[in-house]
Amino acid sequence: MPLSFSGPDHFYTADEEAWWSAVDKALKGAQRDRLTSLTDDGLPIQPLYANRTDQPARALRAKPGAWTISQRIDLPDVLVANAQILQDLEGGASGLDLVLDPIGLGTGRGIQIKTAGDFARLYAGVLPDLIENRIGAGSQTLGLISEFLSYLTSAGIEPATVRLTASYDPNSAAETDGADLSALKVAAEESVACGSPLRLLTADGQTWHNAGASDAQELALVLSSAVAHMRTLENAGLEPEEWATRISITLVADADQFGTISKARAIRKLWASVLASAGVQQDPADLHMVTSRRMLTQRDPWVNLLRNTVASFAAGVGGADSVCVLPHTEAIGLPDAFARRLARNTQSMLLEESSLAKVMDPSAGSGAIEARTDQLCAAAWAFFQEIEAAGGLLAARKSGLIDKKIAETRAKIEKDIARRKRPITGVSEFPNLGEKTVEVLAQTNSDDGWRYAEPFEALRAAADAHEKATGQAPSIFLATLGPLAQFTARATWLASAFAAGGLKASEAAVYGSVEEMAAAFKESGAALVCIVSSDAVYENEAEAAAKALSDGGAKHIYLAGKPGDKEAAYRSAGVGTFVFAGCDILELLRDAHSLLGLPSASAEQELEGQA
Repeated sequence: MPLSFSGPDHFYTADEEAWWSAVDKALKGAQRDRLTSLTDDGLPIQPLYANRTDQPARALRAKPGAWTISQRIDLPDVLVANAQILQDLEGGASGLDLVLDPIGLGTGRGIQIKTAGDFARLYAGVLPDLIENRIGAGSQTLGLISEFLSYLTSAGIEPATVRLTASYDPNSAAETDGADLSALKVAAEESVACGSPLRLLTADGQTWHNAGASDAQELALVLSSAVAHMRTLENAGLEPEEWATRISITLVADADQFGTISKARAIRKLWASVLASAGVQQDPADLHMVTSRRMLTQRDPWVNLLRNTVASFAAGVGGADSVCVLPHTEAIGLPDAFARRLARNTQSMLLEESSLAKVMDPSAGSGAIEARTDQLCAAAWAFFQEIEAAGGLLAARKSGLIDKKIAETRAKIEKDIARRKRPITGVSEFPNLGEKTVEVLAQTNSDDGWRYAEPFEALRAAADAHEKATGQAPSIFLATLGPLAQFTARATWLASAFAAGGLKASEAAVYGSVEEMAAAFKESGAALVCIVSSDAVYENEAEAAAKALSDGGAKHIYLAGKPGDKEAAYRSAGVGTFVFAGCDILELLRDAHSLLGLPSASAEQELEGQA
């Protein structure tokens, strides 16, 4: 029988009024605005959007076809790094994101390169004119770019045929003094003399993102940096028609799929507006995107594969020219070849199996994405104007304007993380207390900014240290009341919540009486206990249970759920803390650690615990 797409009850015949009618019925009198959520920038996300027929598909990438699969290479030893490069290129990578450490900063990350000869060893067996080359070494970048150009010349490779980018932003959060004009002039003169299409400077959003910036803030800061670059290039003697072609833009792709797609599309509109305002000829933004480090976790790092997949998908659909996926073990230490292969293959599958790059602008006309793109453009442009009015990026930084804005955003995010309104799978939600250690090449001292999971990981590290010292994991007894159906949902939720801090919950069980439950608690040897059941059961049994547990030696008694008008009675019976969805779980877990006398832990201790 042929499929029919007609009829009054078919999906495609439903109109907006009918949809809202069904929604109102489901809401049972609640206001519709409860379905509207807010981004980190305070931008509203509506529950329903109409198609946008006013927005045609656009060629997002400067060149049609697949984006560049850029692989991060940061292995210290040149020969080992060369072997990894060859493996990555043979496995499908089409670009290299080289992280260099010429002066030996001791972070354990960064290729030890100083001369053109070092580059020759690093590129042994590599054809640099067939791939994209990105070189970053902080303030040493431009000097090493000169060495790279010398290597190309000595190897008989025309610099004009090699795609080369200096991954260096002298205005980023990691820098303080702006560009070294003399070094920039030298690099500019050398690139012009040999015909290299070198992009001399990058407007990089990574350090801002890792400090806590929102999407709109990251966009605005990148724009301000790009404008500062244009002024610097002018002072370096380059003509205005060259400015846009000498600047690259780097943005972060995270697991917010629609947000990342919209951010990638927004930067192209914003960049075009900057060029138009400056009276410079239009040139498509050279957009490189790197997956977010702040979303990565040390605990249950396999979930990072999912986060990276969403992020790289969104970057590609959003029109990035090149994408670099950080390995899933990046937050733990120096990733091994297996982790790097998974990072590379994440993109290869999206391109080769899903054929994502064969559609020019997949999100064109999507009401949700077009609206969010417009919102990001407006919010980012407003902040960009505020920064410029303050004297530009460096002046705005010195005045404290930027740090204040980012700190406010980060504080809101941290509050949502603490309350599990922004869940971190594998860490604050569904943690696995029995997970096995993941292999890395080496522990490192990398300090690339803040990560969402750090406070929970610190608690897990303290719990691990306690178990290692005592031979016993910290625990909490679940004092379940009533029949199984009355407590199962809350008991499951509670076990996950306490596990986020490394506390192992006892098995939920049905007890014949409060006395039987209290006896089981005393036998368990636990110091902490949580009463778990339904509100209806609490009415009759909670106070008696709390008194029995208190008499049984409980150091602290929790109760799962909101107490309502019974709070005073429950507290009088011995309940100290109420645990419910939306409460500050992080603070609760820290208090539990304090009650148990667990040692404090830091992110550095967490790294040691993974060794």
